Amino acid sequence: MAGITRLGSGVVGMAGRTAIPPQPVDRVLRLGGVRLPMLSPGRLYVCGITPYDVTHLGHAATFVWADVCATVMGLTGVDVEVCRNVTDVDDVLTAAAATRGRNYDEFALSQQFLFEQDMNALRVAKPTFDPRARHHVAHVIALAAALLHNKKAYHREGFVYFRGAHVPEEFGIDRDQAVTLFREFGNDPDAPLKDDPFDVAVWRPSDENHPAWPSPWGWGRPGWHAECAAMAHAHLGPGFDVLAGGADLVFPHHAYQIAIGEAASRIGHLARGRLAVGTVNIHGEKMAKSTGNLVLVADLLTKYRAAGIRLYLLDRPWANPWEFSHDDLAAADARLDQLYSAAGKPGGNGAAGEAAVAALLDDLDVPTALNIAEETGGETARQVLRTLRLDGGDS
Repeated sequence: MAGITRLGSGVVGMAGRTAIPPQPVDRVLRLGGVRLPMLSPGRLYVCGITPYDVTHLGHAATFVWADVCATVMGLTGVDVEVCRNVTDVDDVLTAAAATRGRNYDEFALSQQFLFEQDMNALRVAKPTFDPRARHHVAHVIALAAALLHNKKAYHREGFVYFRGAHVPEEFGIDRDQAVTLFREFGNDPDAPLKDDPFDVAVWRPSDENHPAWPSPWGWGRPGWHAECAAMAHAHLGPGFDVLAGGADLVFPHHAYQIAIGEAASRIGHLARGRLAVGTVNIHGEKMAKSTGNLVLVADLLTKYRAAGIRLYLLDRPWANPWEFSHDDLAAADARLDQLYSAAGKPGGNGAAGEAAVAALLDDLDVPTALNIAEETGGETARQVLRTLRLDGGDS
């Protein structure tokens, strides 16, 4: 092949980056019951933070699981591109910055810095792309124009509304529940300019209290769901392999991100697979900034090893909601030593290693892979620890 040089078992492309060596052809990721054969590069979009407060354990669970998903995608033999956005144009962020007497963009950068410190400590790999919404306003404007051209949106008094009447039913949400979730996430179903309660703003006008950019429909700012759709299109194209985020974002955010992206591009599937990570509860209530019942990653890192926290987040089925417990976190930290002891043993046969890989490919079954690692020890345990980034090294 012109322009490509083979080097050992890997391939060095024109940019000089060594690809993953070829893997067995039967290595296919299954996620949420869907088989996802990969073409290189594998593409993962992670719904990132709205940077108006510090990182809590619910955030950490989502981003650690997305990190593992990207690594396991790579086990199939493809390079993997990860796009994790920053929603730095958001009314909640603007309000939080104003209460502190700071500009929204400068405040967002300071909060993003703290978030990235926590992600580095938890050994979440830096994404290939980390777009910020304020740098992609032009992409949202282009998205809105495409929706208008495709007659999937309408313009009214500075708003561009996506026609979303069909979205709740398509995502299995009944109308009453959809109204409740709409209100919870700031999508007013009673806005008087809408044709339907489930239409959402792709573009909206701004007053002096909100950031604003020029557009064909007047000065304004993007809508939340459209921001993610535009950033995904800009960096991964009109279709990608996996959409990852918290289960609490499935409706309305992921549903409308997908619907808007597909309506604009006219391509059937924005995302072939979805990783909706189960929410963490504390005292039976979802951990959330809005309720203030937060367990902060920075606080946990003063008491527990980062690898112990990461193991605690991963040693469970990814889709299930779960209850935070300091006792369970301490037990995970103690189990880490057992895994290290197993990894220090000689041997560890290849069949066990392949069984651990098969478990990870089968819906990211981390608990089974960990059990195989602990029982077999040796190279199998070392391999699992490396793959899950629990080994304490730099790989």
